[in-house]
Amino acid sequence: MQSIPSSVSRQDAAFLLRDKYGGKETEAYRQDLKRLAAGEPLAYIIGWIPFLGLRIFLDARPLIPRPETEWWTEKLIQYLQKNLSKNPLAILDLGAGSGAIGCAILAALPRARVTFVDKEARYAQTIEKNIATNGIARARVTIRTGDLFNPVAQEKFDIVATNPPYIPLSRTIPLSVEKYEPLEALRAGEDGLALIRRIAQNARAHLRAKGQVWVEVDSAHARHAEKIFRAKGMETELHRDLYGRRRLIIAATNLSRRASFLIH
Repeated sequence: MQSIPSSVSRQDAAFLLRDKYGGKETEAYRQDLKRLAAGEPLAYIIGWIPFLGLRIFLDARPLIPRPETEWWTEKLIQYLQKNLSKNPLAILDLGAGSGAIGCAILAALPRARVTFVDKEARYAQTIEKNIATNGIARARVTIRTGDLFNPVAQEKFDIVATNPPYIPLSRTIPLSVEKYEPLEALRAGEDGLALIRRIAQNARAHLRAKGQVWVEVDSAHARHAEKIFRAKGMETELHRDLYGRRRLIIAATNLSRRASFLIH
């Protein structure tokens, strides 16, 4: 058996061997162990990551979806299935990256249509791949490139789902993240709230009646982020994630349907 570098966990090495090489220890596998030892994220080396039962490819190297995002996406799907599954749904995956959030919604809700928006044009092809690979009908999908709401200037949605950058510039992040993942998807100004402010400023204009924004936030600034939405005339709920940290804000002009099943 190939000797595993001391800086590589046996679990990561096993995942790599199984998911990329089908259990065969090839020369390419040995080279990939060196990439792991250098700190490159396992998901980039394998090329995809599981997300709510889907295989999400990362060809263009968007931000790697985290368990926190998977957690609230599942809660969003449960909310939609409980309250709106009989209705045609218009969903906006804002700052879509790999498209993991929107793809999971499309896979679970046959009546949903999703518009994916990201300012990075290189992500569009990866989103296309994730749609096709996971058996999602292309007719249910719109992909646009541009800054936040600009590509959907006249459109309204039932749900705006977004995991914007929210890490303050002053905060230290792990070297493997800083070196390999897109910093523009992580950092958001001195306090980490620059994108949150812009989303809150424009969200109401893009919500249908009873529409909601589901936005992932930094736990350390979650209360501040909530106040930003409230200052724009929106009602909010703040929820804790699977680790017990404040992570998700649900905002709407009228929260007539409360996501009461979420963990507080």
